[in-house]
Amino acid sequence: MTRRTTLSAGLALAGLLVALEAAPALADGRAFVSNERDHTVSVVDLTSMTLIETIKTGRRPRGITASPDGKLIYLCASDDNRVEVYDAQTFKLVKTLRSGPDPELFVLAPSGNPLYIANEDDNMVTAVNVENNELVAEIPVGVEPEGMGVSPDGRYLVNTSETTNMAHVIDTKTNEVVENVLVDSRPRYAQFNHDGKQLWVSSEVGGTVAVIDPANWKIIKKISFAIPGVNKDAIQPVGIRITKDGSKAFIALGPANRVAVVDTRTLEVEKYLLVGQRVWQLAFSPDEKLLISTNGNSNDISVIDVASEKVTKSIAVGRLPWGVVVVP
Repeated sequence: MTRRTTLSAGLALAGLLVALEAAPALADGRAFVSNERDHTVSVVDLTSMTLIETIKTGRRPRGITASPDGKLIYLCASDDNRVEVYDAQTFKLVKTLRSGPDPELFVLAPSGNPLYIANEDDNMVTAVNVENNELVAEIPVGVEPEGMGVSPDGRYLVNTSETTNMAHVIDTKTNEVVENVLVDSRPRYAQFNHDGKQLWVSSEVGGTVAVIDPANWKIIKKISFAIPGVNKDAIQPVGIRITKDGSKAFIALGPANRVAVVDTRTLEVEKYLLVGQRVWQLAFSPDEKLLISTNGNSNDISVIDVASEKVTKSIAVGRLPWGVVVVP
């Protein structure tokens, strides 16, 4: 083999390796994206990376989640004051569930029942039996409840109140508030890590994420963010997702158009990923190969390769995409 042939083969191999490294990870599953302004849910196939269905929903769809088996999609139809339940395979409306006025976010108990709903207009968390649509409890919380998180063992429910600036800890056995944790202005989201030893709460206007120890409900650290060339007021943390191995947290930073990557051991920001405009909520694919972000002002979702921590694709959806959930 000549030197020129060897050099050409080496260059070709290097090019192939670069191409393979740059290629986006493939993941099975479908992403369901709630479009607040269109009153629809976009369904995106994550294998082909294409929009495959648009579901007409109730008015102002926002919070969205799935049953533990991935067969049902739950959706807050905020302006219709109800929760809608869709079949994840046929995309048909199965039933509606009661809620209080203006449901925004919710969370299922780890068992899949009940459903805990934040009702923004009456300062209540409503617990509803998803099987028979019966009211389980109404729990008074702070002003403008929004974020909802539940511990992995189902013992504690956490609600964030935007105006009271607190995370309210609710005992799910008694359905009573047992602790209130003061955080920064306008808390929007609450997320336990997978072993239940940390609770992360984002404060949109305060520009921080509080990491809380559930053993004593004390704040371990408030994480702040600084992005070169981006005004501090534009950095507004909202959605949070933590990997199952507990090593990384991804935080949507709103009008900053970035997703922050945080090392959960050091609680330091490692990098910022540029996504679409006004990134709001996040969801992993079931295998955690991909992370999906909803970008409200650019009417698209960004696909993030979790292993390489790189944005690999943008996919157009409806107007003002708000929430996202991914099922197998």
